[in-house]
This record gives sequence, structure tokens and C-alpha cells, in this order.
Amino acid sequence: MKYLIVNADDFGASHGINRGIVEAHQRGILTSTSLMVDTPWSEEAAWLGRALPELSVGLHVHLRTGDDAHAEIRRQCRCFERLMGRPPSHLDSHHNVHRDPRLLPAFLAVAQHYGMPLREHSSARYVSRFYGQWGGQSHPEQISVEGLLCIVEADVQDGVTELGCHPGYVDLDFSSGYATERAIELQTLCDPALRPALAERQIHLVTFRHLGNLAASLPT
Repeated sequence: MKYLIVNADDFGASHGINRGIVEAHQRGILTSTSLMVDTPWSEEAAWLGRALPELSVGLHVHLRTGDDAHAEIRRQCRCFERLMGRPPSHLDSHHNVHRDPRLLPAFLAVAQHYGMPLREHSSARYVSRFYGQWGGQSHPEQISVEGLLCIVEADVQDGVTELGCHPGYVDLDFSSGYATERAIELQTLCDPALRPALAERQIHLVTFRHLGNLAASLPT
């Protein structure tokens, strides 16, 4: 069986990104998102997330230079629980800084403490190719419907796959090097052709809340 978690990073980064993530969940194939807890839009994102019971919401850790990683991740977990009224469904990090060997032990320790999956260190394989920019150039073809289906064909295998994405609306007052691509991702994720295409490929959309039960049921 093939299971797909479609997870949006940067929930809480801006009003437009919040709107886009909610729309991608309500109208599209997005099943999960990762919340930043220290922005002016974090409370709005948490309020929106609490109103969407089918959306799994994890913690998107944003570390700054000089942070005590373990203490800071724990602090952000506590902040998440105050905002959401529940623990994170999963753990990942801004710009995937948890891949840094100096920081990874702190992420693993907190993930173990909370009993939650950490990106790339759980039964869910992580696929990051649904991203429309590299080499200083924009690549809208990579985040088109056709591009997404090519990624799905190549990378979604038996078991559970997490597809990373970054949908959102462009905010004039939010500076980001990845802006117009977010709007293209949103349009793609909401395309009505995607659900039938996934069903045809026998790919089932799930969330991180399902991960433990799915991992236990899959053959080893």
C-alpha cells in the first residue's frame, strides 16, 4: 500500500501563507502542516489549525545562531502546546537545519521525549523535490500538476511518504525569495485532477496522526 502525507512548511510565516495552507487543505490534497510559533502570524495560524480537525499540525522549529538547541526546541514545543492546546503531531525545522550533525541530537532527543516523528528519522520517507527554485532560477514546471505527478510516480513507493511543499499567497509586506512559486504550488495542490490521479495510482492521502498505526501494519 502507498500512503502520502502532503505537508506544508511555514504555517504562521505570514497571513498570505496561512490563507494558502488552509485553502490547500480545504480545496486540495494538503493533509498536514508545520507551525512556526514565534511570528506575528503564529496565533492566527494556530486559531486556523484548531478549526481544522482533519489537518495534522506539527512544529516547524526556527533556530537562531547562538541558541541552545535542546532548550530552544523544548521551549518552542511548550509554546506550540499553548497555542494549539495539544502537542505537535510531528517535528521538522526551518531550512531543515536538523540535518546539521551538531543539532540533530537535540532534535532526536526532543522527538523521543514527545514520542513524535522527526522528519527523515521516522517510518515516513521525505521527498523534497516539489520545489520551484534552484540555481538562482525559478522553475515553475517543477511545481506544475504534471511536475507533481512525475515526482509522485518516481518517489512514492510502498509505505508512507511525506511530500514537502510551500503553498501560500504572496504578501506585499512579507519578504521572501520564494514568493510567486508559493502561489503556483497552491494552484497545483488545489487542482481537481490530483485526487483522481492519486486514486488511480492507489495512493492514499493520510496525516502524521496515522503514522504510528500505519507503520505497525506495514510488512518489515
